[in-house]
Amino acid sequence: MSVQIAVIDDWQNVASGVVDWSALEAVGKVHFLHDYPAETAVMIERLKGFDVICVMRERSTFDKALLQGLPKLKLLVTGGMRNAAIDIPAAKAQGITVCGTDSYKQAAPELTWALIMASTRNLVAEANSLRAGGWQVGLGGDLYGKTLGILGLGSIGGKVAQFAQVFGMRVIAWSENLTPERASEQGVTWVSKQALFEQADILTIHLVLSERSRGLVDAEALGWMKPSARLVNTARGPIVDEQALIQALETGRLAGAALDVFAEEPLPEDHPFRRLPNVLATPHVGYVSERNYQQFYTQMIEDILGWANGAPIRVLG
Repeated sequence: MSVQIAVIDDWQNVASGVVDWSALEAVGKVHFLHDYPAETAVMIERLKGFDVICVMRERSTFDKALLQGLPKLKLLVTGGMRNAAIDIPAAKAQGITVCGTDSYKQAAPELTWALIMASTRNLVAEANSLRAGGWQVGLGGDLYGKTLGILGLGSIGGKVAQFAQVFGMRVIAWSENLTPERASEQGVTWVSKQALFEQADILTIHLVLSERSRGLVDAEALGWMKPSARLVNTARGPIVDEQALIQALETGRLAGAALDVFAEEPLPEDHPFRRLPNVLATPHVGYVSERNYQQFYTQMIEDILGWANGAPIRVLG
């Protein structure tokens, strides 16, 4: 019997055209689904007929309740080698194999820098003014000689540090595991957590979401920042206390924020981040680049072929 394969979370309707899926014709039939995540009962009804499901990283939540409602499911493939939205122990308990893919490492740093520049130079307001028939409406900020604070100097944070150095910025960093020596190797100055927030003209977040990092950027930390400073988050929404950030932005306590990630995604229609004039918000597109999607989907196909041949690759958990 032909294996039924679902490619879900294809919100932009691009998955079918980014790579050639014909290699899977010998395995089964591929279906492309473009729905947003829904409550568990709806997801079960939508997905119960599939043996294999390909998910885009951390869009749909596959918790124990959903997994138990999908008795046909044998293989779950995710973009990336880490997906906090999948309960991997629950999947393994049901005999479901979970596989991942590598990621294209430049997409998130490039978006981060685009947000930093667009927010600093007030580009959205200026472009919207011109489109509406107007002309200059404000005064852009500057990066040269300013201080970039990096919260988490891993692979993404390290690349952002390199961009900042090219632009003539002073770069400082802190995380719980970062040492002065490791920071110095990248030409970055290690500072304390409080000093990071106090000194940064732009503070950009590049931590993995964990119980340790959840809510790390809270009202106290935001209160340490200069009123002229900007917060950039392309990591994960829950690292920042959203209500505290909204209050800081609404009161002018903070000059602005550039955000690609949110506590709830897709962002609710009535959310303040959709209307605050000092917020530049994008719909979690940090990893949504042509080369990253090509890598994700090419390796998803490889994962499915490996599993179908009895030799799964890139198995998670």
